Amino acid sequence: MAHSVGMLGQECFDLKNKAIAHLLDYSFIDEIPTIDYSLLFSKDHNERAKSLEHLGKACQDFGCLYLINGVEERVVEGALKGISDFFELTNQKERSEYLKKNSMDRIRWYLRSDAEENRENLKIVTHPEYHCPSKPDSCKDTIGEYLKGMHEVELGLAKAISTTLGYEETYIEKEFKLEAGFDVATLNLYPPSLQSKGSTGLAEHTDPGFFVSLIQDVNGGLQVLSHKGNWITVNIPRNTIFIGIGDHLEILTNGKYKSHIHQVILDNNEVKRISMATLHGPSLDTFVAPAPGFIDDCHPPAYRGITYNESLELNGFDEIDVQSSLIQLQMPLSL
Repeated sequence: MAHSVGMLGQECFDLKNKAIAHLLDYSFIDEIPTIDYSLLFSKDHNERAKSLEHLGKACQDFGCLYLINGVEERVVEGALKGISDFFELTNQKERSEYLKKNSMDRIRWYLRSDAEENRENLKIVTHPEYHCPSKPDSCKDTIGEYLKGMHEVELGLAKAISTTLGYEETYIEKEFKLEAGFDVATLNLYPPSLQSKGSTGLAEHTDPGFFVSLIQDVNGGLQVLSHKGNWITVNIPRNTIFIGIGDHLEILTNGKYKSHIHQVILDNNEVKRISMATLHGPSLDTFVAPAPGFIDDCHPPAYRGITYNESLELNGFDEIDVQSSLIQLQMPLSL
């Protein structure tokens, strides 16, 4: 046991060193940056300034990052156990009780297995009110504890990202009305490749909202498209949360911080994989448009403004589907 603890300690040490190394040298190419959440609020002015600079570059150059020291490892592991228990300790008939009933569903189950998508998932609205199946017992409490911690991280990242944009810390929180933000978590079960009916777990797409956070039990399948145009395989280190910029931060910043394109490929998946992606969004009534500070003669508005609720329903989807409408919101290019 002592050896195990030592290994975990060494891993955490290595991750922190990696984050600091990236602060000092940003010459790496197409390697997802690692951000130490604790350093964003360091009392050491120089350390905090370097961390914020690194965060800004990660948002602008990649649209995604690995976050360490955000939510306790115990809490993350508990949430993954809760997700696993949901799929393992219930049968498909029980889960199908959450099939679509109406447009205002707050819990919805989904199963698809074809050439374009292979996964089973459960979507739950988690904020401003938390919804989750009551069975199994281990599911609701463990996932809820993680989401509570992640909401605190969301507000912290809002402060840090606002600072990188040159605004006061409360800028994004106010613009998006995050205290009443509409968050949806998707609990995913991806089959191993030998059981899938195609190589695609989930086709390439972007996500709406402020950002998406992701935890998973094993690596394999998730890929992000770098802003340089290369597909990067996402290998999330232990005790790390993947963070990806959402469409509505791209809209607010008029394209300065772009949402990331990602997909799930099952070709090399030898075992099943579980994950939870949480879309952290503005409040449903928030009107999101390019902010004046990101508009000038060289950068006219690139997107039309619309409320968050309207954007989620723009393509005929329901709020809980949290589907992107970024392409439809783009303004036509003027010649």
